[in-house]
Amino acid sequence: MKTDLENKGLSADSFRFAIIVSRWNSHITSQLLSGAHRALREANASGVDVFEVPGAFELPLASLKAAQTKKYDAVIALGTVIRGETVHFDLVAENAARGLTDASLNTGVPILFGVLAVENIDQANARSGDGDDNAGYMAAISAIEMATVLTEIDSRTARSSSAK
Repeated sequence: MKTDLENKGLSADSFRFAIIVSRWNSHITSQLLSGAHRALREANASGVDVFEVPGAFELPLASLKAAQTKKYDAVIALGTVIRGETVHFDLVAENAARGLTDASLNTGVPILFGVLAVENIDQANARSGDGDDNAGYMAAISAIEMATVLTEIDSRTARSSSAK
């Protein structure tokens, strides 16, 4: 599924983003980071800060800390976990997903899951290419959409409170 930034008319010119990227499997995560940067650049994001962590398991804590600052309208977590011969894959992928979800729900800041959990390097390469189906690109598009939606919710809530 491809996300079409132009047709959605998305603008990120008033939003700030943190990108938390894993160094593990950096040959893939660097491509995810490039995709995220491209999406944010196309939408004229007002600010982007990038923080590196060792691996996907460390993404939740760094994402939580970035969200807690309230400096960012959304956080984009990027990583790659490739299945091996042990249960390590399952533990890392599941806990990264759970931790990022918990961090988002606990802070109220959207934390987007741009973590590839794949069977092999070919699948990772397919999801981190130059196109709009790059998982980093898609996570950044979702970050813009969520920042927009939450701003709209806040605006409508403020208007209805002041009307009383």
